[in-house]
Amino acid sequence: MDEITFRSDITVELVKHAASDADVIWAARVSTRGEQSLEDLEADPARSAGLINYLMRDRHGSPFEHANFTFFVRAPIFMWREHFRHRMASYNEESGRYKVLEPVFYVPGAERKLVQVGKTGAYEFVDGTPEQYATVVDATKESCRQAYAAYQRMLEAGVAREVARIVLPLTIYSSAYVTMNARALMNFLSLRTTSPDSRFPSFPQREIEMVGEQYEAHFAALMPHTHEAFVRNGRVAP
Repeated sequence: MDEITFRSDITVELVKHAASDADVIWAARVSTRGEQSLEDLEADPARSAGLINYLMRDRHGSPFEHANFTFFVRAPIFMWREHFRHRMASYNEESGRYKVLEPVFYVPGAERKLVQVGKTGAYEFVDGTPEQYATVVDATKESCRQAYAAYQRMLEAGVAREVARIVLPLTIYSSAYVTMNARALMNFLSLRTTSPDSRFPSFPQREIEMVGEQYEAHFAALMPHTHEAFVRNGRVAP
């Protein structure tokens, strides 16, 4: 059997982008300034930042749709189940019908909170005990090894990849390109990250929040005025 790899990280790579604060300014001032809006941004950053904050505060969202990001994300399939619910993005995922899936599986890191306290709608996650964490790791690894061995047996017997993959667990890694505009990205961040600055608190599963945190780092670096306005106005997507 191929050597199995267990990981606790999720990776996000910025593949390409057409994203800057100037994109927002162009869209907002297109009727009067057109492409000269880039000159406006460089000549008077404070004025441009004020316009972006106004657009964010009063929820004039369409100018933010003209900045775009494409990410390459590698994460366990159970994270993708949640990510694909964001239908404002475009996706292309690797296919288990056409390629043999690699034996790479997610196991929570030791810092992952394991225990849910409270009922639906009013709960929190707290740290587990060392014994609970050991149980999670041991059970996950055992299950993954058995599942991947069954997958390989079917492939070796000539079973089609699209059939053999049915035994694989949700913790196997999959990769996809994700393309979205800045407005959609802010919507994702408002729902899939936890922050004391949020006007409306969110309680995302940790693994999708790990993706959101990496998205946000790229967003803040490329569009600092827009990101600042997003945070200042309660992390509410315009």
